[in-house]
Amino acid sequence: MNMPENAPIHPPMNPMPKTTRLTLALMALVPAWFVIAALGTKVGIWDWKVGLMTMTISVGPILLGILGVLALVALVLAIRAKPRRMLPLVVAAGALLAVVGVFGMMASLGGKAAANPIHDIATDTANPPVFSAQTMTERAEAKANPVSDYQTPLGELEPYKGRISKELAVKSYAQIITASPERPAPLPLGGATREQGVAAVAAAMEAMGLGDIRQDVAAGTVEGVATSFWFGFKDDVVARVGEAQIDFRSVSRVGVSDLGANTARINDLRARTEALLGTAAR
Repeated sequence: MNMPENAPIHPPMNPMPKTTRLTLALMALVPAWFVIAALGTKVGIWDWKVGLMTMTISVGPILLGILGVLALVALVLAIRAKPRRMLPLVVAAGALLAVVGVFGMMASLGGKAAANPIHDIATDTANPPVFSAQTMTERAEAKANPVSDYQTPLGELEPYKGRISKELAVKSYAQIITASPERPAPLPLGGATREQGVAAVAAAMEAMGLGDIRQDVAAGTVEGVATSFWFGFKDDVVARVGEAQIDFRSVSRVGVSDLGANTARINDLRARTEALLGTAAR
């Protein structure tokens, strides 16, 4: 069949540049790598040292760097291309901005780790609340960090030996917590009874999504386990309800720095407990 003489001739569509296709592929691969590292740790395919230390902290930045270099090359080629096409420009610029953003977030986390060098936080640094035998057994079975004395210098404790600066090694948990501007405070019991305090803490833990909550009214203690969403990291939490106040403690099972998570958790638990006790008193 012959085409009409005046039929418009459409030029063949130019395929997407190879650098753009590679950039798009890496933009899908890199986030998937981080998700697999986290969820693989959570479901127990590998331990946290593989998922966090190796896959996320060691390999992750390398993949991001490769993506960043490729995106930069793709951006330069897209700018120089004639005629200039919008899609390659958008893909390259978007990938480059994403890489810069992720590296910025990692740098921020590094600063947060430096500001929160420990993983064991309590409102009473002289006599921190203690965990039950059941919790200590669970920590031992999980090969968790030891629950250490608050007055011993960090340089003498596992897992800090050889991993922290000399300035930090001579400081104890108590000194670091006391010097922190975000140090959590005990909660005055006010006119509430010990039973009311225990019930309020347990209800607050449940509202926060903690699991394995156990109450001991006679001892005045409440315990629970917090589990992180991505990696499934577990932190043990205990509250001690005394005659005049409630003290809290939150301890990570793995890692050196908690990135401020335990302090934030105690402050949240304290605020929720205070609100519940106030409601009960009315």
